[in-house]
Amino acid sequence: MKERLLREFAERFGNAEGAQVYFAPGRVNLIGEHTDYNGGHVFPCALDIGTYAVVRKRQDKRLFFYSMNYPEAGIINSSLTGQLEHDDEDGWANYPKGVIWAFEEKGMQPACGFEMMVYGNLPSGAGLSSSASLEVLTGWALRDIFEFEVSDQEIALISQHAENTFNGVRCGVMDQFAVAMGRAHQAIYLNTENLSYRYVPVQLQNMQLIISCTNKERGLADSKYNLRRMECERALADLQKVASIRQLGELSMDDFEKYQAAITDDVCRRRARHAVSENARTIQAVQALENNDLNRFGRLMNASHQSLRDDYEVTGDELDALVEAAWDTEGVLGSRMTGAGFGGCTISLVRTEAVDNFIKNVGRIYRQQIGYPADFYICQIGDGPGKL
Repeated sequence: MKERLLREFAERFGNAEGAQVYFAPGRVNLIGEHTDYNGGHVFPCALDIGTYAVVRKRQDKRLFFYSMNYPEAGIINSSLTGQLEHDDEDGWANYPKGVIWAFEEKGMQPACGFEMMVYGNLPSGAGLSSSASLEVLTGWALRDIFEFEVSDQEIALISQHAENTFNGVRCGVMDQFAVAMGRAHQAIYLNTENLSYRYVPVQLQNMQLIISCTNKERGLADSKYNLRRMECERALADLQKVASIRQLGELSMDDFEKYQAAITDDVCRRRARHAVSENARTIQAVQALENNDLNRFGRLMNASHQSLRDDYEVTGDELDALVEAAWDTEGVLGSRMTGAGFGGCTISLVRTEAVDNFIKNVGRIYRQQIGYPADFYICQIGDGPGKL
């Protein structure tokens, strides 16, 4: 892969002398959806697929971005002279631009411009955090090339700030944290309220995690993602009149039952109920995994999807079709949507001997119901970012 990337870079930029190659993974969240901006727990892991970058310093202040995934966009130009700004015409390059901008905000000014070529092997629009992967990748490259003193965790937070502020997507911290801090064969049990975390080995015995992609076009920024966040904030404001809390993630289900009448809007009440119940499910799911109780883990995955469908309303026909087909397939312990929703992908816990039948059966039902095929990937839990 490294040699192929360097050859492609040389074709675009004349030669590859002095170029460095980096990788950052995508991520999948096992359980704990739409809790990360509500101060709850999440349980993501890094994948063994993600985003590669070839980066080389220049003698001037100019920036050149090229993506092998979007060759029609050509080489996108920018400059470090003056403040970087979001430009819709720059498309995907706004993600690395945003991270450079956020580094500069922190007083870490690149000494010169650079050329950056990227290639991603995450399925497009799957909700496996291609944007967070690209952001963390950019942060890693900046740290290495310009010798900035910044930790992996700080790169995650800088990347989140870039997506929130420079690119206008009010994501929580989970995606960037999972990408930056990933470890092979382990998931990250993260409390997003205070960023305390620990690694939990994912020992699946005779099971596999299968990612099923809807292949529905979706975009986080122009979906209802930001609206869901506002609905949770409205519910929180009502609850704060009767309970001394900073975030929804501080409430137990008993607390929520006690105080929920304070939420004046029925829709906002359902949104908050999901945030609180999903947080409880995530805590229970980690306990189940540590106790090798995969049946319970699977049941909690199913309950998570039902809550995301009914209370949070972020699934849609495509995700529901995949999950319901999985529930009806032999050898499946659990299945749920993962990521922001509105398309994207599901994650299913499937017995190893049932995987081939799962892909065949769920794929057939999905195509019958939706009209186009789904794609399936066996999830391999990979390491965090690195230099190749």
